[in-house]
Amino acid sequence: MKALFFDGTLRFCTDVPEPLRPEGWARIRVLKAGICGTDLQILAGYHGYRGILGHEFVGVVEESDDSSMAGRRVVGEINIGCGRCNFCRSGMARHCLERRVPGIAGHPGCMAEFCTLPSSNLHPVPDAIGDERAVFIEPLAAACEILEQVPLTGSERTVVLGDGRLGILCAWVLSTVLEEVTLVGHHPAKLEAAHWRSVKTCDALGDVDRNVDLVVEATGTGRGLEEAITLCRPRGIIILKTTIAQPFKIDLAPVVVREITVVGSRCGRFSDGLQILLAHPDLPLERLITGRYPLEKGIEAFVQARRRENLKVLLEVL
Repeated sequence: MKALFFDGTLRFCTDVPEPLRPEGWARIRVLKAGICGTDLQILAGYHGYRGILGHEFVGVVEESDDSSMAGRRVVGEINIGCGRCNFCRSGMARHCLERRVPGIAGHPGCMAEFCTLPSSNLHPVPDAIGDERAVFIEPLAAACEILEQVPLTGSERTVVLGDGRLGILCAWVLSTVLEEVTLVGHHPAKLEAAHWRSVKTCDALGDVDRNVDLVVEATGTGRGLEEAITLCRPRGIIILKTTIAQPFKIDLAPVVVREITVVGSRCGRFSDGLQILLAHPDLPLERLITGRYPLEKGIEAFVQARRRENLKVLLEVL
């Protein structure tokens, strides 16, 4: 089959073996896949992954032990747990110590004609949600994870650092429950695209009020956490979304002195991502799509995805 394969070099291949479907799993024909920041970090060495890239997708179930799933359009939870540990048994497979993650750790990704996932990971996509919007379910779920991790009253003053794909999605999700959300970035076109509901935008940290209650760090850079610390009030909360391949140094003394809580935040529940799309059909996801490429032009798509002016680049597989 055709696939985007990374083995230290990103390559488009036409002779990758089609994946085998274990019992209890589904074989999915991929329709569309999204390039995200983690994919770009993998090319820089994150996780040491080698194989088919990609974890954001929408596809059609071609084979499954559950005949009712055949032909259904689906998205898929990306964490494949062992099924035996306490995390898996409590519905937290995304923290299983033996988990595999398509295109990131131990399992082939979705930037290919076919992928496989456990049937329990799949979520049917309602007809009201089109293919391009469905590709956003994974990053939307990651943004919704903040709402699960941090109880909010609705009055928290919040700043989101980073005007990339995930930063904008976090700002939008938070604006559905908060009255004051400010997105800080450096790209006028991205900041313009981010305006929705109560989201305000700012292109300089100097123009942002200090001592805010909640700071979401989604810059994709090592300096983002340092900037978040300068904005957060004593006993405030920082949500850390950035994953980067390179090590960096930071002075954590202010975190101790000001008793700031730092919360690592990764994957969320796909059911939450689907729910927010259904509840807010005006969520302007289409604004974030800055490129569409056939799988055959995947290398060019990654070049475009690296450009600072771009937000979400999609691969059209079928």
